[in-house]
Amino acid sequence: MIRAILTATLAAGGLLATAPALHAASVGEDCSLATPRGDMTHDDAQAVYDCLAGAMQDGYLEGDKRWIPRAFVAEYRNWTAASTLPADPGVHGGRFLFTWVNGTGAAEYVRFADERGAMPAGTVIAKESFTVSEDGKAKPGPLFLMQKTAQGISPRTNDWYYMAVQPNGTPMAVNVFKSCNECHSAYSDSDYMGYPEEDVRATGG
Repeated sequence: MIRAILTATLAAGGLLATAPALHAASVGEDCSLATPRGDMTHDDAQAVYDCLAGAMQDGYLEGDKRWIPRAFVAEYRNWTAASTLPADPGVHGGRFLFTWVNGTGAAEYVRFADERGAMPAGTVIAKESFTVSEDGKAKPGPLFLMQKTAQGISPRTNDWYYMAVQPNGTPMAVNVFKSCNECHSAYSDSDYMGYPEEDVRATGG
């Protein structure tokens, strides 16, 4: 189901000429792998994502979103997929990430420019996450969100709002300056955005 959504999204955005082959890796009923984490392939990561995906989105949608726009959580899988596979880029606590970008910023984001000006105001980036322990046990992680505001609204964060939803749907109350902006400011040349790993980036047409 998720692979079908992803393929349709990529094709609609001109990001894939053909649908990728389904992955052969298998997971247990609890979405865990027999393969140790250190030996995981991209196919293994995709198999875990495919298994967890439904429960992840259901969990994110649970309850009141409070300061987080519910539409972001409900609609992000209708946005452009900027990843072809989930991967661990070494940030966000070692979690595997899958990235989606809304229509406002998608075309600009998938250029993956190392140096750029500001992203369009109204851009929203969603990163689904999951963890896999050293013995292959998998579980959903938070949904991370970035929203680009109008210039000058939040100069300390380069006009980005950072938000996150826990796997049970509860908005995460975090110090965005210490937990989010401090890391993202290292990517100042690319407007505070870290991209998916190079070998899993959805390429623009």
